[in-house]
Amino acid sequence: MILCDISSASRFAVLSPSLAEAIEWLIQHRNDAFTKGSLQIGNEGRITVKCEEPHLMPPEKSELEAHRKYIDIHVPLKDVETIGWAPVAALKYPHGEYDETRDICFFGDSATSLLHVRVGQIAIFFPEDAHAPNIGIGNHKKLCIKIPVDTD
Repeated sequence: MILCDISSASRFAVLSPSLAEAIEWLIQHRNDAFTKGSLQIGNEGRITVKCEEPHLMPPEKSELEAHRKYIDIHVPLKDVETIGWAPVAALKYPHGEYDETRDICFFGDSATSLLHVRVGQIAIFFPEDAHAPNIGIGNHKKLCIKIPVDTD
């Protein structure tokens, strides 16, 4: 998991070519007026940028999730987003099986840390990072960028 300012995110581009594409795109488009919906970006269109407007929830109602095929970048566009975090390897209570079609598994464990991600910052979650997004009060606006894990 990485928490950083968007302006310093390019230092993490060395971790993966797809992550580099997503970070470059985000830096170039960070001040765009985003509307709810999805778009495909990158040279091969494999990266999905979703603009979401979720209702925030209290921490006790949040649920950890983890992905195997994608890296998530969470980018708050309005106010602070609190996100719970825990290492997948330490989780003991999966809620059902891993859904390969949706690339997601939910867990009943509690988050071990809470991140407060502010506008101008990003949180990057890798497959080994379970995360519980959208914690707070009220409504929110954010980007969730889905980046395929590079296998080459």
